[in-house]
Amino acid sequence: MEASLGISQTLRAETRLQSASRFRQDRVEKLLSRGLPYSRKLSSHSSCVNCVTFSGDGRWLASAGDDPYIFLWDFHQDDLIGPSHSFRGPRENVFALAFSNSGRHLYSGDTDNMIYKYDLSRAPTFSASPERYADSYMTHTDSIRAISCHPELEDVFLSASEDGRVVLHDGRAESRMSKAQATLQQTADFSGVQYHPTIPHFFLTSDKTGVCLRDVRMAFGPRRLRSNEGVVQKFVTSISKPSVPHLCQPEIGSVTFDRTGSRLAVTLLGYYPTIYSISDPYPLAICSGRYQPDGNDIPTGERTYANSCTIKHGSFGGPGLDKDDYYSTGSDDFRAYVWKLPSDSLLREHQQVIDYEQWGALVEDPVGFAATAASDRYIPMELSRPHCRLAGHKSIVNSTLWHPHWPYLVTAGVERHILLHSPTSDTPCIADMPLTPQEVRELPGPNPEDRGRMIRALTQGRDLDDPDVDRNDINTIALFDEILRSEGSLDIFASNRWSPDSDDDFVMDET
Repeated sequence: MEASLGISQTLRAETRLQSASRFRQDRVEKLLSRGLPYSRKLSSHSSCVNCVTFSGDGRWLASAGDDPYIFLWDFHQDDLIGPSHSFRGPRENVFALAFSNSGRHLYSGDTDNMIYKYDLSRAPTFSASPERYADSYMTHTDSIRAISCHPELEDVFLSASEDGRVVLHDGRAESRMSKAQATLQQTADFSGVQYHPTIPHFFLTSDKTGVCLRDVRMAFGPRRLRSNEGVVQKFVTSISKPSVPHLCQPEIGSVTFDRTGSRLAVTLLGYYPTIYSISDPYPLAICSGRYQPDGNDIPTGERTYANSCTIKHGSFGGPGLDKDDYYSTGSDDFRAYVWKLPSDSLLREHQQVIDYEQWGALVEDPVGFAATAASDRYIPMELSRPHCRLAGHKSIVNSTLWHPHWPYLVTAGVERHILLHSPTSDTPCIADMPLTPQEVRELPGPNPEDRGRMIRALTQGRDLDDPDVDRNDINTIALFDEILRSEGSLDIFASNRWSPDSDDDFVMDET
């Protein structure tokens, strides 16, 4: 009798939890049903904003880019207008930011090969003068592309660089790992790294040959204990078309997990954001802008989702939920895009597998994913209708980031402004947020002045010391207009021909 009563109580408790979860999901879906039509500009940077990141509790937004400052924005303010703190240290463009597990420390990585550590507990409530870094790391010999902090240990983080190294940094006093033991070395540049959010001995890496799930215990330590460079799963990112005799390997801009670590997303230069299950090497979905959010065709002459010119960082989100049902990323058409993600089971139902022998005989010319030139082709479901498109920017959007708890989305890119998007005009940190203008700036035609800007930027660098920040912004936008005109219509199959036999070999440091 007591056992039956216990089972009954457990079932009732589970039913209540499921009902509460469904209620929260319905509330979030209703809240986001019209997208995120309101926004506010957050302006303090003087040039491109390359990266943004939230602390785990959602209080702090850190931003950094081409100017020499890192700004902290306090989302516990009643009216978020400007940053609460600023930090100095980076001498070149910052492309990586990460908060530690507790949120006490912030790490930055730049194109000067340096990593800086900042201690938020030592920062004053407000200071007009930028704070100096607490520590620095010179463990790489090329640009830092990504930093990921351990989800449980405060003083442990990973860094990935274009020098072909992922370095495990362990600041704990009891750590005895040598520099060689803490380094994973290969010949291909690394473009991304991220710890699994719930299984911390797993981490993702990306490079020009693909994306790998690795095990820390197999990737680092004495050579005799390492195995297969730590790889436990390779995700297929090479693509094929029946009309093209070779495979194509798009360049990978970034990788990211959802909050549970059950899914990952990859941004591919020249192709679409691609969604994977952690248990499947082949993708479940690609996210495109084939149609407008209302289902109508894209009007003739109007641009839609594209990623051909810059490094993009996407983000999973599901504010207030136990899982992330939305994915967002920026685009070359000066918008940010949000897609609602179906369940894995539905995505698998729509995944097509075509035998290699039949592939070349297809009349239509679809794109499929293939591990080798002679292997089966996998065609994931295309999410061709975005949930919403976000305007407000005048140039390329490179980064999108969901708030971990609230229905906010932050977007940033070529401009010096950050945009905070919301489904409502009144929020806990901003009141009377205006509607975002829906007009999107058109890409102008070629002109000699923009061409000259690009040549000067390539040969002399950009002038980031100009005190006129608006003029600097205009010049930067014009520069990227010229880059878009030059590179925006490249054929990915013509420019990224790839053979799996040409994979870069790993090089392991000796102990």
